[in-house]
Amino acid sequence: MTTAAVPAAAEDIAFSPHLAGASILVVDDEPGMRNFLVRMLSTRCRHVAEAGDVAGASRLLEATPFDLIILDNVMAGRTGLEWLEDLRGSGFYREVILITAFADLDTAIKALRAGAADFVLKPFRSNQILNAIARCLDRARLMRENFVLRRALNALPGGAAHMMAGESPSTGAVRAMIERVGPMPTTVLVTGESGTGKEVTARALHAVSPRAGKPFVPVNCAAIAPEIIESELFGHLKGAFTGAASSREGLFFYAQGGTLFLDEVGELPPAMQSKLLRVIEDKKVRPVGAEREIPVDVRLVAATNANLTEQVAAGRFRQDLYYRLNVVNIHLSPLRERAADVAPLARLFMAELSALLGVAPLDLTDGVLGALARYPWPGNVRELRNVIERSLILGDFPRDVVPDDDAQEDEEAFPQALDAVEKAHMLKVLGEAGGNRAEAARRLGVSRKTLDRKLKAWNG
Repeated sequence: MTTAAVPAAAEDIAFSPHLAGASILVVDDEPGMRNFLVRMLSTRCRHVAEAGDVAGASRLLEATPFDLIILDNVMAGRTGLEWLEDLRGSGFYREVILITAFADLDTAIKALRAGAADFVLKPFRSNQILNAIARCLDRARLMRENFVLRRALNALPGGAAHMMAGESPSTGAVRAMIERVGPMPTTVLVTGESGTGKEVTARALHAVSPRAGKPFVPVNCAAIAPEIIESELFGHLKGAFTGAASSREGLFFYAQGGTLFLDEVGELPPAMQSKLLRVIEDKKVRPVGAEREIPVDVRLVAATNANLTEQVAAGRFRQDLYYRLNVVNIHLSPLRERAADVAPLARLFMAELSALLGVAPLDLTDGVLGALARYPWPGNVRELRNVIERSLILGDFPRDVVPDDDAQEDEEAFPQALDAVEKAHMLKVLGEAGGNRAEAARRLGVSRKTLDRKLKAWNG
């Protein structure tokens, strides 16, 4: 091929704030075109690589997770369009811009159907290709952000600052560990009882890491059916299994460049444990039904409320996977063991929730705070937040948490009212979770057994 790009004036060249962090692969059999694109992009992108044919490009894809490919169509041997069809069929989901000097409407339609994000005709000006790149990167970013935001809507309320607040020595030690380990790429295992703030700890690790501007993707391993968890994590191709009407990216794809948080990792099925171990070791994933592995750049943070050491001894959890996950362990003590954290947390939740609900805050007197500090909090920080919220709704604190000897008449009525609110809230969350009891229990901050027992008592 003899066509070349047409330079543009510096002020005409488009700029995308996401271009600087991008990794781009240029595939063209014409050295002049490759040199032009590489020179133009190398000063604007994090990483640029080049290949003169699809065979060389395939080798580069095996080793590096590129964000975008600029692909020439007419090349010696296989055409770019043929290779693009194979890429999509093998589970490659990144953006591809097809460039060519010989194009008609039929070729353009075939390119878009094959999965090209854009189609650029040679010769082109610098700002034309840069605009195409910017559009592709922005579209991919928006797709990932929308996915992450949709998942965040299902997350428990309350920010990291709230859950990590406290004055106890153990909470101070956790904050110090987060500051030390967060900037490193090390895999972290967060342990502790349900409701102690394991996801918030993972978010805090992400927030102080170099990946802070990239996605944080949480997944509850216990809330996904064993038969579909591989597809959820790694993605799948169309027709890979019954019901796979179209190809789909996995959670590793959406977490690319960021952090994937595997909550309740001890609930992973044995077969999935083996596959996760391979991903950690090879830094590649294979979508269900795909023939090739795809490089990934994801930091893993795992969490569990189970004793993984006991599970390893019982043969329910792989020992080698446990060692790969437990490079650094952050243990979160139950709230009953850090009473000094109760008052700061209660004040924060009271201020946040009273503003959210549009009601006047209740008075957190020394007596109330003392009673809250003495309460054992089986549901930990999550339960404390729920108690504050229910108290604001009902206008008083529950007597089983904050006794009041001067309110004998209310003692009998209040638990009944509280039970009614609890029932309505649990059924509402269950409905929002589509009837999935495991997911509803996660959102409520209770165990699945507790939810089952409540529903049975209500004839649910």
